[in-house]
Amino acid sequence: SILASLAVALALTPALCAYLLPNAKETAAEHEPKVPRWLKDRYDRVLRPALRHPRMLVGGAATAVLLALAAVPFLGQAFLPEFQEGALVISALTVPGTSLDESDALGRRIEQILLAHPAVRGTARRTGRAELDEHAQGTNAAEIDVRLDLSEHELEEVVAELRDKLTAVPGTEITMGQPLGHRIDHMLSGTRASIAIKLFGPDLYELRRLGEQIRAVAATVPGTADLAVEQQADVPQARIAMNRDAMARYGVTPEYLAEIIDVAFGGERVSQVLEGQNSYGLVVRFEEGSRGSLERIAGALIDTPVGVQVPLSSLAEVRNDRGPNAISRENVQRKIVIQSNVSGRDVGSVVQEIQRKVADQVKLPPGYNLEYGGQFESANEATRRIGLLSLLSLGAILLLLCWEFRSVRQALLVMVNLPLALVGGVFAVVFSGGVLNIATLVGFITLFGIAVRNGILLVSHYNHLLAEGVPLEEAVERGSLERLNPVLMTALSAGLALIPLAIAGGEPGNEIQSPMAVVVLGGLLSAVVLNMLVVPALFLRYGRDPKAERHVSESSDAQATVV
Repeated sequence: SILASLAVALALTPALCAYLLPNAKETAAEHEPKVPRWLKDRYDRVLRPALRHPRMLVGGAATAVLLALAAVPFLGQAFLPEFQEGALVISALTVPGTSLDESDALGRRIEQILLAHPAVRGTARRTGRAELDEHAQGTNAAEIDVRLDLSEHELEEVVAELRDKLTAVPGTEITMGQPLGHRIDHMLSGTRASIAIKLFGPDLYELRRLGEQIRAVAATVPGTADLAVEQQADVPQARIAMNRDAMARYGVTPEYLAEIIDVAFGGERVSQVLEGQNSYGLVVRFEEGSRGSLERIAGALIDTPVGVQVPLSSLAEVRNDRGPNAISRENVQRKIVIQSNVSGRDVGSVVQEIQRKVADQVKLPPGYNLEYGGQFESANEATRRIGLLSLLSLGAILLLLCWEFRSVRQALLVMVNLPLALVGGVFAVVFSGGVLNIATLVGFITLFGIAVRNGILLVSHYNHLLAEGVPLEEAVERGSLERLNPVLMTALSAGLALIPLAIAGGEPGNEIQSPMAVVVLGGLLSAVVLNMLVVPALFLRYGRDPKAERHVSESSDAQATVV
């Protein structure tokens, strides 16, 4: 479809240019751009009533702008559009402490369910990650890469069906994503889901209780999927509780004993062994006979500062106990994460509903607080940054226009095109899914640049005609007709190039460009139509500026050369 659209665009462009552009063999006196007679006549029949009734026209345009602005709060919000990668990454977590054999058996069962689906072409699984891995995981965690054939299936339907079938695997939390989106989520929030609710507090067991409450509340929000609380469980541990009175009799300090225990049972790298081209770390620790069981640990001999060796049980109580499998921290605070993906809705609306329900139904004790991360947080930050940079850019554009026209009034007339372009851009977003993301924001910025250029074409030509002594009303009407061709060609050149991108939104690799193209196309439509009516009407009423007239003759010569 992309190639077909591009071919149509390339085929139509020469014809349109030949039809709309003036004949190159015309004399200098006839060198004004030509448009089809019927198009100019129809535009003239619309322009004359608009110039006679400017209040009605401006009021209608202002109403359209207000409607567009009123629709913005109801638009969804996301960080990036949904990718079409043709593959999935499935994260499967079982109970902490699950053996490798049991985790492998569960992984094989999940793969069998996946391969039974007609859209799945193959799977590859990783169970656990080594301790020195950047994203170390226990044997209870597995990641499954799934290759898909979407020639006869829709991605959303496949994901929904696989989610439903994988609920049959007991004791396993399933999180589904795509390779690139999966890694973006992990980079943004440290989780494998698009929404990360981070709960901070001092007591780990209270965090678990509150986390389950928040998960239950979030489960009532439509659009949540793969909802899960960070895996927390008490696992068997060997606990060494120091006996300070006994330690004092042998001159042993807590720091000294803690360091000996760490080296004796955990090991410490003290040197490096070279064998040919290979190097190995030399680790010192107690032999297996002193650390293989609880009794061996209790009987391990410890050197003391007084010169005698005593068993560890003489300095501390060694016993079997249970403790947390992991303790997560961020900014020196203990935390637990409730994560969720989104299905069938935009991330922004889902997070806002979760925030509202959690605030109403979950009461956090003093010292506990929530943070919402993931794509929602990144989308808000990116929106603020783009908004700030856009305001700075618009301010710079306004200054340049004031310097060029020597008139704040005429510069503002040119900037009127921005809200006119916003109308079509916003409604294009509404009809194409109703979700704002980074791609659509970039599209608005691009659209504003094109819209301002069209305004410059009109206002500068009005000034040129006024400098030649043409009366104001005649200058506005004649200038609008003469600038119909350049404005249309500006819109057509951009629109024809963007049509292939807009209609290929579901194709892999086009997820970012398609929303941007849709915004620009919608904005171009409203900007061209309203620009050719509203700007002439406003210029007829407010365009004459005595300060600018002294500069008209200089700018008109430069503009004529450009055109």
